[in-house]
Amino acid sequence: MATPHIEHKLRLLPDLPGCYLMKDRLGKIIYVGKAKNLKNRVRSYFKSSHEGKTAKLVSNIRDFETIITSTNKEAFLLEITLIHKHRPHFNIQLKQGNSGYPYIKITKERDPQIKIVNHIKRDGGYYFGPYPNVYAADETLHFLQKVYPLRRCNGYQNRPCLYYHMGQCLGACFKKVPKSVYNEQIKHIKSFLNGNVGIAKKMLTAKMLKASGNMEYERAAEIRDQLKYIEITVEKQKIISNDTTPRDIFNYYVNDGWISIQIFFIRQARLLKRIKRTFPIIDSPEEEMDNFIAGFYSQENQPLPNEILIPEKLDKDMIAEALDAPVRVPKRGQKKDLIDMAYKNAKLVLDEKFRLMELDNIKTVGAMEDLCNLLNIPNGHRIESFDHSHIQGADLVSAMVVFDDGKPNKNEYRKYKLKNEDHADEAASTREVIRRRYSYLLKSHLPLPDLILMDGGVIQLNAVKDVLENELNLQIPVAGMVKNDKHKTADLLFGQLDEHVYLNPKSQAFYLVQRVQDEVHRFAINFHRKVHTKHSLSSELDNIDGVGSKTRNKLLREFGSLNNISESPISKIEALGISHKVAQNIKFTLTKVKNNYELY
Repeated sequence: MATPHIEHKLRLLPDLPGCYLMKDRLGKIIYVGKAKNLKNRVRSYFKSSHEGKTAKLVSNIRDFETIITSTNKEAFLLEITLIHKHRPHFNIQLKQGNSGYPYIKITKERDPQIKIVNHIKRDGGYYFGPYPNVYAADETLHFLQKVYPLRRCNGYQNRPCLYYHMGQCLGACFKKVPKSVYNEQIKHIKSFLNGNVGIAKKMLTAKMLKASGNMEYERAAEIRDQLKYIEITVEKQKIISNDTTPRDIFNYYVNDGWISIQIFFIRQARLLKRIKRTFPIIDSPEEEMDNFIAGFYSQENQPLPNEILIPEKLDKDMIAEALDAPVRVPKRGQKKDLIDMAYKNAKLVLDEKFRLMELDNIKTVGAMEDLCNLLNIPNGHRIESFDHSHIQGADLVSAMVVFDDGKPNKNEYRKYKLKNEDHADEAASTREVIRRRYSYLLKSHLPLPDLILMDGGVIQLNAVKDVLENELNLQIPVAGMVKNDKHKTADLLFGQLDEHVYLNPKSQAFYLVQRVQDEVHRFAINFHRKVHTKHSLSSELDNIDGVGSKTRNKLLREFGSLNNISESPISKIEALGISHKVAQNIKFTLTKVKNNYELY
């Protein structure tokens, strides 16, 4: 029987092709599969009865993730790559041996050949594939050998070989074939395998119609099948490329103050790995992505590839300069298709996160009870949670969110501009906001929360308890929300000795804590962003000679941002009643700032 977590995720599956990765209780991938329709295929594991190995697989599944593709063929090829990368326990048949899917190769020799091989080697040859339909690849090879022959014999033997007499060898068996002849044939073959099959299909169609007209129906059927095999073989796909350049692909999707990022790693001409990240954003999406990409490669064991692909909205030149690596924005073709596929997956992940949160609200009361039982405190209804935010100590703020019976109560959210200016003193910031919040509740005779959750570690936790117990004489349970090395909810700190309380990642209590932690973080940084932007706008304008508070307010009301002011003509600035000299000064100063810094 599926867990509540899996039941919720099953409702969100898309009606699209792709791959699914089944995971056990430790998060290890135990099975990889592909599907024409992810919703139907993945649901079948949990909605149907099974026997043998499949039943054992399902009994071990505790979670799953998906990667959507554009076609079923792409899903097929991606499945091969993922199985060989992760070696899942339950993929017994597909794990063993080589991939089993062939490539069509043009050899690099004085007298080149075209053949089917199972591996790509760095030998200068041209490789096309792999092709999931082995028979179709074989039939396509035979067609090419007939229409665009190269060498089919073993080499010079002083007499023409059988293939030469059949028109399938250029005659290296008995004469010296000019390189220009080979090059012309290879040009046609490469064009054909890259999808330019119009001429060949037209020729075959004419032969098929002629055979049919002569009542040679078996011959016509053979040609019809050959046409079908050609279409299967040259069908375009993005998952596996003939280009062996190591490259990383970034794209993102933004919604409701959150960003979802997808990174595809192309290695050995295959989509070998995918990383996904979601988090609240402080700056613009473009700034977040610029910073994320730069920080991504500063991590240990994260080497730069030979090429980085990014979407059009990002600053290609700045990222390339920061990383000292080639960065490109593809406009068309296979690389653009991969960029688009990364975007679709980023959107899917964030949409799933939001919808899972909505579905989880159905059981929020039970989640609150589970959390209270876990901490061994009386069952309650209200949680209040706090988080701080700043940038290098500037505009230090704190924010509080409220959850009643497991649901966010946004009418009760509060924002605090902290008077403590030392951003490094987390304890002082925590004491200040806790003192202000609960002194107010006591004076106003308002109800106190049943649990306080702090986004932080031991320092913040002890600061809260110090103010509550020693200054306000309150006994409110307090727990600290701890994140793991991937910045995701892990467990709680609780009790007199600040002990770690394990949270089952599939429990309702875990989801509630995760939602609280995500929400307070989002609320805090959005508040900080507004404060920081307002102060930055004001400070830049206040530094300009001739601009006082009234002029500054006029400009901000009219234009909304420094960037808009800097891009406006001087005449439009003067239209606000500002003198020509001051307008010139504003324009000059902000243009200079824009060239050196990013405007808010």
